[in-house]
Amino acid sequence: MTENRVFKYIEDVLENMPAEWLKLTTHRLDIYIEELAKTQFLDEFEDLFKNHSSETSALSQLPTAYDYIRLGHPLSSVLEWTIAKLYDNKPESVISFSSRTVPILAILRKNLLNNENTQICYTGELPALFDTEVLKQVYGYSFDLKQVNGVEDISRFNGSTVFISQNEEIGSFEFSPNVDFIISIHPEFGSILMVNGELNRSYISEIQHVRRRETIAMTPVNCFSALQQLIGKSPSDDVKSDYETNRALVLDSIKEITGTNTKALLGSSGLSIQYAIMMGLVDAALEKHPGKAIKIIVPPNCYGGTNDQARRVAACVDNVEVLDLLVDGDNNMVQSIDAVLDKVAKEDAVPFIIAEIPTNPRVEVPDLIKLKEVLSAVRKTDAGKAAIDPVFILDQTFCPNVQFLAEGGILSTIRSISYVSGSKFPSGGKCTAGYCVANNEAEDLLEKIEKHLILCDNEATDLQVEILANQLPSMNQRIIDAYKNTREFVNFIKDALPEAKINFVSEELAKEGFTPSVFSLDLPTKGETFAERESYKRALNNKLINLMITEIPNESKYCVSYGQLKGCYWTIPATSTQGTTKEADKDYIARVALSHDMDLERHKKVFLDFVGEI
Repeated sequence: MTENRVFKYIEDVLENMPAEWLKLTTHRLDIYIEELAKTQFLDEFEDLFKNHSSETSALSQLPTAYDYIRLGHPLSSVLEWTIAKLYDNKPESVISFSSRTVPILAILRKNLLNNENTQICYTGELPALFDTEVLKQVYGYSFDLKQVNGVEDISRFNGSTVFISQNEEIGSFEFSPNVDFIISIHPEFGSILMVNGELNRSYISEIQHVRRRETIAMTPVNCFSALQQLIGKSPSDDVKSDYETNRALVLDSIKEITGTNTKALLGSSGLSIQYAIMMGLVDAALEKHPGKAIKIIVPPNCYGGTNDQARRVAACVDNVEVLDLLVDGDNNMVQSIDAVLDKVAKEDAVPFIIAEIPTNPRVEVPDLIKLKEVLSAVRKTDAGKAAIDPVFILDQTFCPNVQFLAEGGILSTIRSISYVSGSKFPSGGKCTAGYCVANNEAEDLLEKIEKHLILCDNEATDLQVEILANQLPSMNQRIIDAYKNTREFVNFIKDALPEAKINFVSEELAKEGFTPSVFSLDLPTKGETFAERESYKRALNNKLINLMITEIPNESKYCVSYGQLKGCYWTIPATSTQGTTKEADKDYIARVALSHDMDLERHKKVFLDFVGEI
């Protein structure tokens, strides 16, 4: 009876759901409450289920589910809720992945840090992507493998037991008291992990965080098809995209945009690509420089996902350490890189630098000539030998149109890799797929990076590639137009509220091609003490953002994003983007991102109203 009721309700939900559930990477940002993002959507969805309410109007009022499609989205939440209902489990114990291997890696990571044993049991064959040797030697994971005929063959084990089955039907689970985690792998949609038993609930947040940092949830379109299959309906028979044609178009566009001739790699998200870069470079260093320390040099207040992921890699892999690179405010990126590379050289370690240009949130561009000189400098170890030259890993999501790595470009002679988050300018917010390229000096590293992208099953999906094929050709023009809106808005704010401090690229830098559409806004404050001034400023920031969202709900949204196809995005603190590691490094100023298509005059008017109220 419960199963029939659930299936009937899901059938109605799929029929009536808002169209944007399938089309956007974020949903209802205007009613996003970060601390409730993991629970609020399903709490309210459960209420609708109890009241037999599945009208489009009711579903449209549900708040944001998680963030982007990495940690989750409406349809992944509904899929997990449905499977949990069918198996009398809690929704948070069911976790969907676009990847077929990362759920296994998530458990292995947790057990590595907890010094717990892991037994992986499977029927048939292991996923072809599962590389036992690399997982043990590079990732540092320890586990036993055991092929079984079925779950009934699994005996009790001193540690965690993972049972893997590959199924054509989504959400098929077999249980045993001797199994802690069940992973159902679908050949097209991805995988679904179920946490079995109360004793294993401590794993849930860690597994979800792996999904947030190193991969993505099952994509909206695949969740939709999975739900259709689950309720006994044939998945929508849409015309299959021509993957090879779309992929060729995307790769050609990336070559033209970046000015590079090396192979571009396409990942399911910017962080998926970044994780492949991280692990690929670690793999290369372990092979070429065995026994030497590996230093990941990263700004402590850069994009939170980047910062956190680097530290997560260091926590798992021996000989890997994160060093802070101070780049904002009174700190100079070039001087900081020079100092930290001197330190790493003396230790005869392997340096990998991750940096954003322009920086976040201060939107600063370093002196590029001096940056090139510092990165090219020949350094010596304490023993007087030539030090290992750095690999410069550039997150150029703010300015994906700048040809840093092209022949003759500022980084063309330094081993460099650049990557871009696809949820921003490349797709206009329609998908999360990202990409990376290398210059000729670093081309040999792409093979290692691709190996780990494939091992983690983090390559871009067919639909993501199709979306990029449609959106990338217009990207550079959208960047130009969004910059024009941003420059006009920045100049307007300077006139309307001259006491405010604005961080944005100069006119001179814009002429050199640095045309981001994001700026940071430090509003004027008052108070006798630093704490009073900080508190006043934070309240004022929130007042501005709430006013914009309330007065222009169709365009102004609370989000960390930019490069979207429409509207304006606001967030505070500017470095909270998906969780900066240290609270002390968060910058409590507003970050504002504009698109090429927005009612700029309306935004000016609302800002003037705000100025009149302070």
